[in-house]
Order: sequence, then C-alpha cells, then structure tokens
Amino acid sequence: MQPEGRSAKSHAKLVTPVHATLGSQPPLSLYVHVPWCVRKCPYCDFNSHALSGELPEQQYLAALRADLEQALPLVWGRQVVTIFIGGGTPSLLSAAAIDQMLAMFRLYLNILPDAEITLEANPGTVEAGRFAEYARSGVNRISLGIQSFNDQALKALGRIHDAKQACAAIEIAQKAVGRVNLDIMFALPSQSLDGCRRDLRQAISFNTEHLSLYHLTMEPNTVFAKFPPAVPDDDSAAAMQDMIAEQTTLGGWERYEVSAYAKANARCRHNLNYWEFGDYLGIGPGAHGKLTFHDKITRHAKLKNPVSWMEHAPRLDGSHIAEERTVGADELGFEFMLNVLRLKNGVAASSFTERTGLSVLAIAPAIDRAVARGLLESDPTRFKATALGWQFLNDLQEEFLA
Repeated sequence: MQPEGRSAKSHAKLVTPVHATLGSQPPLSLYVHVPWCVRKCPYCDFNSHALSGELPEQQYLAALRADLEQALPLVWGRQVVTIFIGGGTPSLLSAAAIDQMLAMFRLYLNILPDAEITLEANPGTVEAGRFAEYARSGVNRISLGIQSFNDQALKALGRIHDAKQACAAIEIAQKAVGRVNLDIMFALPSQSLDGCRRDLRQAISFNTEHLSLYHLTMEPNTVFAKFPPAVPDDDSAAAMQDMIAEQTTLGGWERYEVSAYAKANARCRHNLNYWEFGDYLGIGPGAHGKLTFHDKITRHAKLKNPVSWMEHAPRLDGSHIAEERTVGADELGFEFMLNVLRLKNGVAASSFTERTGLSVLAIAPAIDRAVARGLLESDPTRFKATALGWQFLNDLQEEFLA
C-alpha cells in the first residue's frame, strides 16, 4: 500500500518561522572518529581508510588533543552524557591508546560519572586481553560489526572476519563489558528469507542487550554503487523485515527506532541523543557536530583526510575545520523531524520549541499535510509517525523540507 497523495490544504500564512527563545541547552554527547580500518568494505560510505603500514597512534592522539582543545570554548562547563568512539575500526587502537584517550577526555571535559562510553569493534581485530583493558579504562559498551554469520555473505560484503571469529568476538565482549550491541545486516547479496532467519537466530542466541538490524543499501560513491550485486527484491526484503520484527519481539527486544532493538532499559543513550535532536561535539577526521547556543544552532565538520587533519589540528589555528555554519531557521524544522520521526514513539511536541527555538507554527502546514496523508498521528501533544508513516518514512520526512 502506498501513502495517499499530498493534501491540497494550504496554510501559506503560517510558513514563516516564528522564533522563540533557546532557553536551555540539550544534553551533550561526544563523538570521536577513528578513521582507519584493515580493509574498506564495498558497501561502506563512512570516512574510513584502509591502513597501510603502522597505525600512527601517538600522532593521532596528539591531533585529537589539539582538536578537542580548540573546541573547548564551545562546550565549556557543559556536562557530557555519552561518548561514542566510532570509525573506521576503533578496536585497531591499542589498550594504552584508548586509556590515554579517555584520560584526556576526563582532564578536559565534565563527563557524567555514569556516562555511556561506547567503542565500535570489528570481530577481525578483537583480542580478549585488549577488550578487558578497554573496560578497565572506562569503556562500558561495545558495538560489534558482525553483519552476518554466513561466511559466504561476509566474503561478499568484504569483511575480514568469518562466522567463527564473529561468535568468539561476541563472547569476548560480553565477558569484558555488561552492554553489547550487535550490528547485523539483511537483504544481503543472494540472501534468502531462511538465510536471514538463520542470521537472526544466531544473533538472538547470544542474548545481547541491543541489536542494530540494517537493510543493506547501495550508498553513492561506494564500490557496490558502481558494481551493484544481486540483492533481494523489495518484497523479499519486506518479508525479512516482518520476520525480524516478529522474532525480536518474541525474544524480548523492543524496536524503538527504525533499525534499533533493545532489551528493557538498554536503549543506546548516545544515539537517542542524536534522534532527540540533542547536541554532540565531533572530534577526529571527518567528524561532524551540532551545538546549541542561546541565539543559534551550529554545525561543524572536520577535515576528512586523516593525514591532512593530523597536520592541521596541531597548528591550533582552526585550519582542521572543514565546515562551520549556523543552521538557518528554514532548515531546522526538517532537521528536527528527520531525526525524531525515526523513533517509534516520537517525541513530545513541546520539544520542538525547546530544541529549535522556533514556534510549532513554523511547521504547521507540513504537520497538516502529513496528518491528512495518514503518515503522522493527529495528537497535537506528540510528533509520532503512524504505522504507515513509519513504513514510508522518507515520504513523511520530506513533508518538512522547506
């Protein structure tokens, strides 16, 4: 079933954004980008670079310190509620490097005592001793890029690990920390519904607190975009999604976001802050950030090339910053809805003004259109997609484009 066509109802007199005061700042997270991996996967569009030679740990950490020092005036005095070390493959870093990194953050930042600290890891780089040391340094959540438990599928995806290594990595992570997430993909090249079910059953058998279940997509500027493999058609992928929803519910995971499933009280706090339009400081090559001030919301991005970033950050002149801009009032409605509508239960309508500094009147025409199309709940106190709206999320989000 397709969503109904756009409503002809017009509210032209309300389209001009109405400003409100940004009276408080949202929670602040820290994102740290580690750009290197053993091999670039053909589906990956992240800022990741195949490592050639020895990992330049100390040069990277020195540049990271310089990057953070220059950002401190923007977040001075604010409490950091979550830290996410992503990549690339952060688990290529030694235990000593992670320890230095977290010690640096504690020195410069006001970190919540029970902050969620996540580190991404590739099963092909997992070492039991190293994971235990990560935990002693303060990492309390590990996200493992499993993708599949099928060796043929892993080979097609360009992964460096096999199913046996994936299972071993999960067990090592569970012994090291209490909180573990598994990244699993579906609609893989030549994957059948039964193959997807076997992958899911294997993932469920470990009973981790969190699962991230992604539909494989052909992102621009990737090898798969240029040489697309044969993948399941839309109907087959939809059947996989339905099966996943059923099996995860039976297993005790709640689907709280488009691709995120969690046990009770185990939602990823870092990603929730993104989806609820919170703030995040991004450091490291290619890292992006969003920060709220009393009179504006800004976005920033760092130089993507690791070598260039490591050369420029220590100069302490801001030349490591690729972009820094104020988000226009005409963009905020879409940016807010792009994130919050990914959440199954949406957000309170009042959070729109709290997080954007705009009156809800600024998006009233789009709200009316989305409600008329059956994509958005009609509850005036909450922004929440209907079942149809969640199924056709892109259509719903596009209603809020200025």
